Amino acid sequence: MGSAEVRAGVTLTNLDKPLFDGAEATKRHLVDYLEAVGERLVRQLRDRPLSVKRVRPGQEPFMQKNLPKYTPDWVPRVTVWAESSHREVTYALGNDVRTLVWFGNQRAVEYHPTLLLADRGQGPTHLILDIDPPPDQPFRQAVLAAKLIREALANDGLAGAVKTSGAKGVHVFVPLVPGLAIEDVAAATRAVAARAERLDPELATTAFIVEDRAGRVFLDSTRAGGATVVAAYSPRIRPGTTVSFPVGWSDLDNITPRDFTVRSAPGQLGDRDPWADDMPEPQTLPVGLVEEGHTIPIARVQAMHEGKRRARAQRENSSPET
Repeated sequence: MGSAEVRAGVTLTNLDKPLFDGAEATKRHLVDYLEAVGERLVRQLRDRPLSVKRVRPGQEPFMQKNLPKYTPDWVPRVTVWAESSHREVTYALGNDVRTLVWFGNQRAVEYHPTLLLADRGQGPTHLILDIDPPPDQPFRQAVLAAKLIREALANDGLAGAVKTSGAKGVHVFVPLVPGLAIEDVAAATRAVAARAERLDPELATTAFIVEDRAGRVFLDSTRAGGATVVAAYSPRIRPGTTVSFPVGWSDLDNITPRDFTVRSAPGQLGDRDPWADDMPEPQTLPVGLVEEGHTIPIARVQAMHEGKRRARAQRENSSPET
C-alpha cells in the first residue's frame, strides 16, 4: 500500500495506483491536480449540490449523489428533497479545497454541480448549451456547432464563455442575472438551440432521439432546471484523464479536448482563472427568446411520447393478419 500521506488534513492512501484503465494518471496525479486548481474549481462548485463520479479499481464508474455514512463531519452538505426518487438526498457542497482532496482520495474524478444554488430562490445562474458531436465525427464539428450557438446568442445581444466538456464536445455558458424563473431559462435554452439549428440545419440538430440526428451535431438544450453539468476544471473519466477546460472563442480552432489533462492543465493555467476572466457580465433574457422557447416542446418529454408512438406503430405494423 505504501505509506499514507496527509494533505489539507486528509489522510491519503494508495496514491500510486492507476486511476482507471487508460487514465495515464495515478490517484496522486488526481490529488495533485485538485490541490493545484483547488480554489478555481471551488468557485464553480460553491453552494451547489454536488454529484461526483467515482471509479473504484476493477469496477464501472458510478455517480454518487448521497454522501456515504463514513463522510467526515467537516464536509459541508445540504439535504434536498429529491422529487424523482421521493427521498431526501444529502449532497456535499464543494466549498473548500479540503473537501476536494477528501473526494480525490475517494477516487472521485468528476465533479457535477447543479445549475441551481442550494438556495434555489436565486434561479438558474447560467443558460447552458451542451454541444455533442456524433461518436464518429471529429471535434471540429463540435467547434463549428459552438460557433452557430455563439452567432444565435449574438443575434439576441447575448454572449457566453466556452469550455471543452473534457469528453468530445463543448459547453457554452451564458451568465444570468439572479431571479429568472427556471421555466423561462429552460425555454430560452430551447430557443437558442432552435435558432442555432436554423442557421445551419445540415451541421446541427436539436433532435433528442439519436436515430433522428443523421450524423449531425446535437445541440442539447436539456441542461436546465435541476440538471447538473460537469464543472469547468473538473477531470473526466476519459482516456488520459482529460479536464473540462476553458477556451477562448478565438482558440477553439486550434485545440482538441486531449490537450488538457490532469497532468498538463496546471502548467497551462499557471495562476490564471480563464473561466472567470472570460465569463461575460450576467445578462437578462430577451422576451422574444423566452416566448419562442415556450412554444418548443421539452425534448425529453417529446422523445418519450415519440418513442411510445413508434413502438406502437411497429407493433401495429407487425401484428399478424387476421
